[in-house]
Amino acid sequence: MARTLFVSPEQRGALPTIRDALDAADNGAVISIAPGEYDEQITIRRQQVVLAAREPGTVTITSPLRDQPTVSVTDGAVEFTGLTVRSTEDSAIRIVGGKAKIVDCAASAGYAAAISVAGGADVELRGVEVTSAQYGLIIENADGMVESCAFRDTVDDAVIVRLGARATLRHCTVEGSGFRGIYMYQAGNSSIERCDISRTGDAGIAVADQTSPNIVECWVHDTQGAGITVGRGCGGVIEDCRVENTAPPGVLIDDGARTQVRRNDSAAAKPQVGAKASGGAQQDQEQIDLLLAELDEMIGLTGVKAEVRGLIDEIQVNEWRRGEGLSVSTVSNHLVFTGAPGTGKTTVARVYGKLLQALGILPNGRFKEVSRRDLVGQYIGHTAEKAATVFDEARGGVLFIDEAYTLSRSSGGGADFGQEAIDTLVKLMEDHRDEVAVIVAGYTGEMSQFLDTNPGLASRFGKTLEFENYTPQQLVQISSHIASSDDYLLGEDLDVALLEWFAQIERDQNFGNAREARKLLERMRKSQSTRLRNLGHRPTREDLRTLTLDDLLDAVRE
Repeated sequence: MARTLFVSPEQRGALPTIRDALDAADNGAVISIAPGEYDEQITIRRQQVVLAAREPGTVTITSPLRDQPTVSVTDGAVEFTGLTVRSTEDSAIRIVGGKAKIVDCAASAGYAAAISVAGGADVELRGVEVTSAQYGLIIENADGMVESCAFRDTVDDAVIVRLGARATLRHCTVEGSGFRGIYMYQAGNSSIERCDISRTGDAGIAVADQTSPNIVECWVHDTQGAGITVGRGCGGVIEDCRVENTAPPGVLIDDGARTQVRRNDSAAAKPQVGAKASGGAQQDQEQIDLLLAELDEMIGLTGVKAEVRGLIDEIQVNEWRRGEGLSVSTVSNHLVFTGAPGTGKTTVARVYGKLLQALGILPNGRFKEVSRRDLVGQYIGHTAEKAATVFDEARGGVLFIDEAYTLSRSSGGGADFGQEAIDTLVKLMEDHRDEVAVIVAGYTGEMSQFLDTNPGLASRFGKTLEFENYTPQQLVQISSHIASSDDYLLGEDLDVALLEWFAQIERDQNFGNAREARKLLERMRKSQSTRLRNLGHRPTREDLRTLTLDDLLDAVRE
């Protein structure tokens, strides 16, 4: 299980600096950093480590050494999450060799590339914001996946891919660069997909020196130079791109270039582009309306219904905005359900999953319900394997983890791997955030403690929905509904008696709500069977359907 080290200059027992934590870190360690500004130059060599802000966006790292990178990684395996990194005369983050993942971070640099990648490194950037740098990102002789990132207000080129680099830029925003937006030369197989490039001092996208990228469904606009330029000897494809308000011509392809320009007339007039877009979705409005009506028909849960409707409204409007090429804020589909048992959490989770399918957010309505025993293994390595398998089985739908707080409790039998399951899920939720909706459920107090067990866990969830206990009146309605669905009727004055019964039941933390109603009805049916068997004659159809006050009285005596 990964060891977690805490960094805070003010917290007793925590390490005072990030460098102290790195010195103490074993391979695989997670370094959780408290909010604050850290005046440090960070060097990581051949370490496998995660640096994560305890609260995303609250940690700023600035190097006291003006002529050196603030964060330098050589041949490491690192992940940075939720950090702001600033530098003056060198890169904010420099990666040479190894593997790196940079998620939801911000970077700026005065006289260098904010992020520099070289030396055969393999990097992934997701949700990164780069502002006020000489260059935004340089990838040289390295592999890169750059998704949902923004590069704004750079002095020169915003993004450079060169000298054997292979990179995919997907759903990125580039605006306000002093020279070119994206510049590729002597690069390997690369692609620029659904990016928004604007307000450049020269070309929006420039391709040169034997480079053959696929440029797909991009929007290049408001540039001082041509929208897209391709030099002699280059190839690749420009497909379904929109080029507007640029210097003429919008697309300039030199003689001797092999680039193909394709346009699908049936393609959307405005590609869904930029860092805040995640692709279009086909919505089934009829199914959405039916599912919302099903939600409305559920007894009680007024606050929960309103929260779910609000989420669905936001998702649906966001999809409409994407369809018009407008910016869209990121919305997490992962939720926390808190409250006592029997309050409809599983039912609402199923409806929510079907709604996401109808909205086109998830490809299917698959619903996988699991608990601790499905996620936690018996030996080192077994838990990560089990959790990954369960997660994979839920992909495309909803993964519902009931009593999730038990993952953070020791089983009392020696080694416990619940924390390993939590850490594995946190990573999978980020890596596949658009493929699965994870819903964790449990008692309110315990779930609050559960969310504190990993520094990145709480931030993965978009909202917490509180399921309140049903009122006695609502429990009578639930009882009537359950009886009716099983082809039973409540006899005369039975509803009044049930109301009195539910009103006097002790409601501690273990009160089962709708489960109590169901268990009571099961006992009443058993009492009815005994009563009807003792009639001495075959009961009528009405007798077989009707539950009476006597059945209730007999049931509550058990």
